[in-house]
Amino acid sequence: MSVQILCDSASDLSEETLHKYNLERVSLGVTIGNEEYEDGKTISPKQVYKLMRDGKAPKTSQVSPKTFRDTFTSHVENNQAFIYFSVSSELSGTYQTAKMVEQEIKEDNPDAQFNVIDTKAASLGYGLIAIKAAELALSGASFDEIVETGTYYAKHMEHIFTVDDLEYLYRGGRVSKTAAFVGSLLKIKPLLHVEDGKLIPLEKIRGAKKVLKRMIEVMEERGQSLEQQRIAISHGDDLETAEKFADMIRTECGTTDIHIDMIGSAIGAHAGPGTIALFFLNNTPK
Repeated sequence: MSVQILCDSASDLSEETLHKYNLERVSLGVTIGNEEYEDGKTISPKQVYKLMRDGKAPKTSQVSPKTFRDTFTSHVENNQAFIYFSVSSELSGTYQTAKMVEQEIKEDNPDAQFNVIDTKAASLGYGLIAIKAAELALSGASFDEIVETGTYYAKHMEHIFTVDDLEYLYRGGRVSKTAAFVGSLLKIKPLLHVEDGKLIPLEKIRGAKKVLKRMIEVMEERGQSLEQQRIAISHGDDLETAEKFADMIRTECGTTDIHIDMIGSAIGAHAGPGTIALFFLNNTPK
């Protein structure tokens, strides 16, 4: 029996992509006002971005223990081996919750074959790891092979991104009020990346056009075998810029396999509309 790959909605993979790779997804929570939603199920990213542009401030919550318990137990009862690749433990408590449920279930089912892995990634950086694992599962790779390759991709995944308005990162506690205010005032575009699962500011760039060029330069400095990779671009409801960016990368780097998806509600609630993010490996793909 093949291995089932699970991910959560912070992977920013569309329904179409999930279906294509036989990926199963659990949802983080999104709260707007007094209403609670399941990311990607009962509210769409487009709805969340519209509400944010109208001044609403969504809050997010991790995947619930009950969701993990129900999902994991159903696979264990069917003797289905599975691997759940989780959003970075530095950005959400989801991984810790999944590990807690894993321990509970394995105490009662010591022969159950499943694993919970912290990708230290988010958005399509995380999505690319899940896709690679799912491709291996579909090709009949062994449980251990999938864990090994998934872990390799997690270790070498780079995230480079910019936001349109620092206010959203400030609200989520990711940058200081001063940085958000000064950035908005001077039209500075921040360049950020993820280091060991955490959001870290990289550079400040003046002007939207320059920031995309600089993102490509950083990818060329850090990336390996870019023409052989599947890279990804995620966007906060700005497909036009994402597609223009993809064309720039094809021209500059010779990369042909570029996956584009919208940033989902859970990540988008912190990054805001207009975010553009780039994901690639800093080592040769396996």
